[in-house]
Amino acid sequence: MNNSSKHYTVGELAKITGLSIRTLHYYDEIGLLAAYKDPQSGHRHYGDDDIVALQKIITMKFLGYSLEDIQALLQHPRFDTSLLESFRAQKEALEQQRRRIDIAIKAITRAATLLENKKEVDSQTMIGIIQSIQTEDEQREWLQQFLEPALVHELFDKPFEEQEQLDKQYVKMVNEVKRLFGRPIDDPEVQALIAEQLKISLNYVGTENVQDLTVLSEINEEQLKELEAMMPSPFTPEEEQWLHQANDFFMRKNGML
Repeated sequence: MNNSSKHYTVGELAKITGLSIRTLHYYDEIGLLAAYKDPQSGHRHYGDDDIVALQKIITMKFLGYSLEDIQALLQHPRFDTSLLESFRAQKEALEQQRRRIDIAIKAITRAATLLENKKEVDSQTMIGIIQSIQTEDEQREWLQQFLEPALVHELFDKPFEEQEQLDKQYVKMVNEVKRLFGRPIDDPEVQALIAEQLKISLNYVGTENVQDLTVLSEINEEQLKELEAMMPSPFTPEEEQWLHQANDFFMRKNGML
């Protein structure tokens, strides 16, 4: 603190800057903004130069810098091209954070809309939907190994109203699988469920794209596990096996295998 500058108590500085006294105490403790301590009273005092330094701290925090990074940046009396790399790295970090926030908002919006319509959804089913949204970027990247970017875009970037309908159909299908699980695979209700599931899947991918998607049937077991890890199943292993058998029966019965 410059002895010739005006002195401020920690309370006065808090009012000027809008920061809490507790925050200013913490900045003092870690050496980010060291106060002058009166040797007799022990009270903290600050000067005009501390206000300038604090304005820099507040600005850097607004830009998303950590306190550790800010401490290093305060060593620069002026900003010049030496800080370009730091600013670029911070911009990239903020863009990644924005992408995560956008994904979280998308997940919350779809989950809330689903609850508004269904009133109640099995927790495992809801978690599966949210996790699928969370890993959407990874799914896109994985699929682009095998499919054209335009087709991947078509699969994921559907209008909200269409996605809302797909979510409702998905929840209904999961509930039906759990209700019918254990019945013989040739049961009429079971086979009607498989037919409905196939119809929904065809509507989702588009009948004109079915041929392009056949390449996915050639992926190996390791690649399949990678995809399954991004799209958690709401079913138990026993339900998965039963559903696979019911699908296989439907395909053979209808000459699709």
